[in-house]
Amino acid sequence: MRRKLGRSGIEVSSIGMGCWAIGGPFYEGEDDLGWGIVNDQESIRAIHCGIDHGVNFLDTADVYGAGHSERVISRALEGRRQDVVLATKFGLRFDESTKQVLGSDATPEYVARACEASLKRLNTDFIDLYQFHLNDFPAAEIGEVVDTLEALKSQGKIRSFAWSTDFEDRALEFVNSKGCTAIQHQINVIDDSPRVIAVCEANNLASINRGPLAMGLLTGKYDASSVIAENDVRGKNSPVWMQYFQNGKASAT
Repeated sequence: MRRKLGRSGIEVSSIGMGCWAIGGPFYEGEDDLGWGIVNDQESIRAIHCGIDHGVNFLDTADVYGAGHSERVISRALEGRRQDVVLATKFGLRFDESTKQVLGSDATPEYVARACEASLKRLNTDFIDLYQFHLNDFPAAEIGEVVDTLEALKSQGKIRSFAWSTDFEDRALEFVNSKGCTAIQHQINVIDDSPRVIAVCEANNLASINRGPLAMGLLTGKYDASSVIAENDVRGKNSPVWMQYFQNGKASAT
């Protein structure tokens, strides 16, 4: 089943494939931000399987695996780029060699560089949906980011853009931008996100569901006795924002 990606006119499958996990390990200090060791060939087979069964929307970020997720997607899409809608994100600086996240950056110069780097890693001439990755970036300071995104769209480097944010006031700052077509946000039976949904509905923006299964918590696979691997973002070295798993175990939320 296909649907329009907001007001962009781009058609996407109703179910997309999130590509955070296929990036493998990366870190912020001692915090694990990846989902453990991955097999790139298995990741490529999974992408091919999704495409073969009608999934045409791939969502990643430049920081996932410190660039590795984008590189794996590039390999998977050799000869198949026309079959997919590619979404990636920007806003976090990182070192590909050390796999360390180095902080955030939303300056026009950095956004332009990040876009060029993603285009190169993805081996594509354009990004279908380019998403701002800084969830709580001050709404009042977003003007330069929007201007930069509109410029990238005018240059043909991106087709549309979005904000990955859980905040209504941030979402509202994007609605008057012609190139904006979506908001990506947390939504599942634990976090229903009615205010962001309302912004999307009122402004013909796509609501991209981030975390429908609460990072696995809602799959039924984990219970109080389950222990997550240490090198998993949900493990005992998880970042402070981890909600659904605490100290390496499923949360009681």
